[in-house]
This record gives sequence, structure tokens and C-alpha cells, in this order.
Amino acid sequence: MRALIHDAAAPLRLRLGTAPDPRPGPSQALVRVAAVSLNFGEIAFRPADAPPGFVSGWDAAGHVVRAAADGSGPPVGTRVVTFGWSGAWAELRAADTADLAVVLDGVDLGAASALPVAGVTALQALRRLGSVIGRRVLVTGASGGVGRFAVQLAALAGAHVVASVGDPARAVGLADLGAAEVTVGVEGLSAPVYGVLDNVGGDLLAEAFMRLEDDGVVQAIGMASRRPTLIDFETARTRTARGRIENFNVAGPFGPDLDYLVGLLRAGRLDPQVGWRGPWEEVSEAAEALLARRVPGKVVLDLPEHRA
Repeated sequence: MRALIHDAAAPLRLRLGTAPDPRPGPSQALVRVAAVSLNFGEIAFRPADAPPGFVSGWDAAGHVVRAAADGSGPPVGTRVVTFGWSGAWAELRAADTADLAVVLDGVDLGAASALPVAGVTALQALRRLGSVIGRRVLVTGASGGVGRFAVQLAALAGAHVVASVGDPARAVGLADLGAAEVTVGVEGLSAPVYGVLDNVGGDLLAEAFMRLEDDGVVQAIGMASRRPTLIDFETARTRTARGRIENFNVAGPFGPDLDYLVGLLRAGRLDPQVGWRGPWEEVSEAAEALLARRVPGKVVLDLPEHRA
């Protein structure tokens, strides 16, 4: 099969080549992939020592061509979106049936492919905050893939959403997604916040922590800054009441959360915010744009036989 494979000599160590067809386990469906989406983390932090020909990729959507041998999951022909920690960037993917969701007709598979990592991350991180009805929730890195999902989901949950961006130009559209306030960094916050969904890390996470209200909580989701975070807790004690930071990680099985997000997408209540879409032959251009923060939202790559 054709796939985007690891090549140490290629730009971003990634090129279009061939790889062996996957061999599904008993509880895996074989999916013919129609579209994949890229995430900042899987590009920025790809291991340099991956074996030649390794197929990376977390998010993919397509059609089931072989149902799981154990009877779990959907039948052949079903449109699905899949979540996994490798193997998405290929014509065929072996997907755990516990980590996929059915995509009904009328929902674009490219849009659905944008949901798994970014959408599920935003959803699960928001849940970690507890009830946010009427509470102020700050989303840092709000212009990125996770950030744009987090703004929408927090607004749907009843929060007063403050969207933080690094550049005013990247704030376009955030108010339409549900942000009640948009700020550059956190200097312009009008009041403390109960919760923070932080996608940036570095100094911004430390500054956001200083702006918690009493018993507030930060979910440390990502590290788009690629910088470590240093917090002076003595200063924090003099500037804030009390609060906590949680190191966030998504937890499976992912199927139920994907199903929920696909339902919101189909109902028109969730916008995948695809900021770049094109053929997978242009993966280097897409990945470089994502790393340079030139993409508002998600990157989607279409496989040849599924292009409009």
C-alpha cells in the first residue's frame, strides 16, 4: 500500500512511499482511508529514531473493508473515523473497534478526520474542569486545532470563554465559535478565570496559573511553545488564592467520545475548523505550515481516490 513513511533524509523525515499492508488483530477493523488530519504534536515531536518506513499518524477516516474478526465494530462498507497512535497515514489502517465511530452519510469524511486527537483532547480536558456553567474558562493557543475545539465545546457547556492567541491575526473567527473575549496572551484578561485549557506551555502557562480564581484549575494539554514551564510558587501564593495544575493526557477507549463529536458535527453544532486541505502529496507543505503556525485550526490531507 502507499503511505507517508519515515525517511531520515526527507523534509521533516516524511515522504510518500510504500509500506506493508496492516494485519488487523481480532478486535480491529481494516479501514480504507479517505482522509487524514495532522496534529501539531505528531509533527513537532516525531521521534528522529523511528525505523525507516514506519507509518505514523493518529487521525484517519474512511470505509471499513474488513470487519473485525471477533464481531465487534461495524460491518463492511461503513463510513468511520478512527483514533490510534500510529498507522493513520496510509491507504489502509487497522483500527481498534473500541476507538472508532460511525460517520453517517452527509458528514464529510475529511471533516470527520479532524475530530479524533484534537476534538477528543478538548472534550476530555474540559470535563476535567468539572461544571463550567457560568464560569470563566481561558483557552490558550485558541487558534490551533485543539484550541478551536475547546472554545466551541466550552461555550456549548455554558462557560464564559476567553480565547488567548499569540497574534491578533490568528483571532479571526473565534468570537463566532463562542469566545466571549479574545486576548493576545493573558495580559488583557478582564478578571481571574476558574479554568484554563492550556495548549501552549512555557511562560504562558505560568502566567495563566497566576490568573486563577480561588480553587481554579489548569489543564496542561500541550506545548506549542516547545518551552518548559517555570513557576515561582512563592510569588503565586502572594498573587493568587489557591489553585492546581493537572498534567493532562487523553484516555481511551475513544469510541464513545468520537461518537459524541460526530453527532455534534452532523447536527451543525461543531465546526472542525479546517484551515488547510489538500492532497497528501503536499504533506511537506502542510506540515511546514502547521509548524509555522500559519494554519488556523486543522490540516486535512485527502487520499487520491477520494478527492472531489
